[in-house]
Amino acid sequence: MTSAEPSNKDMAEIGKLAFFDPSLSASGQQSCASCHSPDHAYGPPNGLAVQLGGPDMKHHGLRAVPSLRYLRRVPIWTHTYASSFKERLEDGDNMPSGGYTWDGRFDRPADQAAFPLLSPDEMANADAADVAARLSKSAYAARFREVFGQDIFSRPADALAALGKALERFQFDDPSFQPFDSKFDRVLDGKAEFTAQEARGLTLFADPNRGNCASCHLIDKGAAGAHPTLSDYNFQALGVPRNPEIPANADPKHYDLGLCGPTRTDKADNKWYCGMFRTPTLRNVATRQVFFHNGRFHTLEDALRFYVERDTNPEKWYPHPGRKEQFDDLPVEYQSNVDRLNAPMTNHKGGKPVWSEKDIRDVIAFLETLNDSDAQPVRVGPAH
Repeated sequence: MTSAEPSNKDMAEIGKLAFFDPSLSASGQQSCASCHSPDHAYGPPNGLAVQLGGPDMKHHGLRAVPSLRYLRRVPIWTHTYASSFKERLEDGDNMPSGGYTWDGRFDRPADQAAFPLLSPDEMANADAADVAARLSKSAYAARFREVFGQDIFSRPADALAALGKALERFQFDDPSFQPFDSKFDRVLDGKAEFTAQEARGLTLFADPNRGNCASCHLIDKGAAGAHPTLSDYNFQALGVPRNPEIPANADPKHYDLGLCGPTRTDKADNKWYCGMFRTPTLRNVATRQVFFHNGRFHTLEDALRFYVERDTNPEKWYPHPGRKEQFDDLPVEYQSNVDRLNAPMTNHKGGKPVWSEKDIRDVIAFLETLNDSDAQPVRVGPAH
């Protein structure tokens, strides 16, 4: 046993080694970095809607891979109830908020780390003992014992928890996870200026009567001049179309309901949560080729078109536009959960979208200013 609590520095060093170690997976081919590529802002390295994993690297996940950058700002899960669902939608302070992953079920990355390690569709370890056994054979096993105790591998649950803490410290403390060095950041600091197109895009992005993006993807400096992460971490139900690229969706009875299941189970009895997913950061969004929780769109243009045309041109996005069951990735009983109260989700069929194609290009020009200096765009098209 170690006599002193491990230092953050020691844990971060081990976390970095583990983050890039494929030997911790059952396949021997998948590490954290396989899905969270450092070259791509710790997001997916390709345009797959969901990544492949499992013991044979042929299992499909259920959700798109998010970026791991800027995690230090994520608040813990919380929800202060208003008296009605309508009030919750209208008052952002009363929306559920926080927690890690698309459904917010973990309050710390240390807890979240166990999920991919044990998921049969990801690193596919059978249990904590399996993880401890793989750690004991790793190139840094001696260092792990030195930091967490010589007998750590004989205590599998503690070894798994220690690994989670190490991965958390790496993600929290390594500067590569929170560079804040985009053009947007330089503009905030008065060290650069937007082009005319970028400035137009920002205006469209922030206009509460048009894009209204900044109501969820906050753009103002915070306390003591802290730069924004471009998310309020609240949960919304947007009615994103069903994605046939996800094999689980071949089953018409399968639905990913976000906060109320199937992955998160502790909120399953609250029907108002069904279809809600946490608002992601938009930093580095212009480098990606997969968008929304189910990876339904593979270009930023299409993601933005859906956002402004969901209600004006539903026939472009849904098989049954205008019906009670318009939103094809939600059961009928949860259709009313979809946001229709906040612009531009207040439009009607046949109306004029709030953005033209030129506007969309301008907004993308602004979004490109959110790319960190080292973030490389994903060039590989989606696999089918």
